[in-house]
Amino acid sequence: MSDPINSVDRNGTKRKYIKPGLSVDIILKQDQRTGKKTRGIVREILTGSSFHPHGIKVRLTSGHVGRVCFIHPDSP
Repeated sequence: MSDPINSVDRNGTKRKYIKPGLSVDIILKQDQRTGKKTRGIVREILTGSSFHPHGIKVRLTSGHVGRVCFIHPDSP
């Protein structure tokens, strides 16, 4: 079975590839300087536009809010 999202599109800048239930890495606002990543499951997509150069903003099931920097290949 082929992977529907190629590696370039896993960077989280395109809204069409991000859905609730996906496993992603995000960068929280307070971690932007260090680039520290937080892994979690998308609960809600907060960015309204189809593209954002710094990553689509999401809320995770844990309640953390940040911009997606990576979509994990093992996501449903």
